[in-house]
Amino acid sequence: MPELPEVEVVRAGLAPAVTGARVIAAEVRDPRALKRHLPLGGDGAPSADGEGGHGVTLSDAAGRARATDFERRILGIRFAAPVRRGKFLWLPVAERVAPGANGAAAAERAAPAPGLALLAHLGMSGQLLLRAPEAADDRHVRIRLWIEHAEHGELRVDFADQRLFGSLALDALTAEGVPGQARHIARDPLDPRFDDAVFLQRLRARPSGVKRLLLDQTLVSGVGNIYADEALWRARLHPETSGRVLSARKAAELLGALRDVFAQALAEGGTSFDAQYVNVNGQAGYFAHSLHAYGRTGEPCDRCGSPITRMAFMNRSSHFCPRCQRRR
Repeated sequence: MPELPEVEVVRAGLAPAVTGARVIAAEVRDPRALKRHLPLGGDGAPSADGEGGHGVTLSDAAGRARATDFERRILGIRFAAPVRRGKFLWLPVAERVAPGANGAAAAERAAPAPGLALLAHLGMSGQLLLRAPEAADDRHVRIRLWIEHAEHGELRVDFADQRLFGSLALDALTAEGVPGQARHIARDPLDPRFDDAVFLQRLRARPSGVKRLLLDQTLVSGVGNIYADEALWRARLHPETSGRVLSARKAAELLGALRDVFAQALAEGGTSFDAQYVNVNGQAGYFAHSLHAYGRTGEPCDRCGSPITRMAFMNRSSHFCPRCQRRR
């Protein structure tokens, strides 16, 4: 699943093309990619239909309703700069221009808060791809937007998703400027407003294993299996070490290691193990070549030479050095 660096690479790639761009056409090819999008009811508020969520099945009626609502409401929207928190990415709506209308009178400017945003969650295999209008189709395109930018002209934004765990949705922003569906997500370590002291206090107060804590999106966001393993390797911590046994120094060292891993991954364009993670131009990242623990079962530890060990963890795997990362 894309983690913070991969989503940040996508956000940075989208920013020059979508900031200030207006949606001039939209096509929903597969309504299952709208499973987190709720159409407006008769009262103008999102209307829950009891379907959707993280699954991939919608009834035909619900799919048609969502597709029609999404295509209608997205048309004419002008985007502000894209924003990310953890693994969530969204494009706030700066204004909506009525189709076919000209002049300032046509702009329905959104109130500063609460506003509206196009929320994207990439799931396991979601991709947001920038393409020229005449470009050939990519595989598994579920939703297509045509946008017009004052500097870059007309472009296509394709949401492709092979496994259909990702989604797009129009979602209301909270007073904090975060989409309602992402309001439970904590800030991530690269956020300028991330509170180190609060995070470290909460980390050291919990009895769970430290890897499980790093994956708790209400404690810290953006961390997935890959970067948790890598940060723990750098901090010489066993994945099952309890948060309560961490010293203040060791906890701070772990946070520093997490930031270092993220910074290196961003510099190298994220981690790509297959064609499912790419940036907005369809290019793979190279951080997989810099991994010290994740996916290196049986290979020598880059620090001590001991074989990297793999163990089962929450329907996934943990990778660590049994010598450098002894359990406390």
